[in-house]
Amino acid sequence: MAIEPKAEVIARHRQSDNDTGSPEVQIALLS
Repeated sequence: MAIEPKAEVIARHRQSDNDTGSPEVQIALLS
């Protein structure tokens, strides 16, 4: 399985344009 770039993971899970710290984004980055 390929590792996705961090920016793509954040873009897919964020709730707004400036969101990088919501629980959804943090969980996505760790899993």
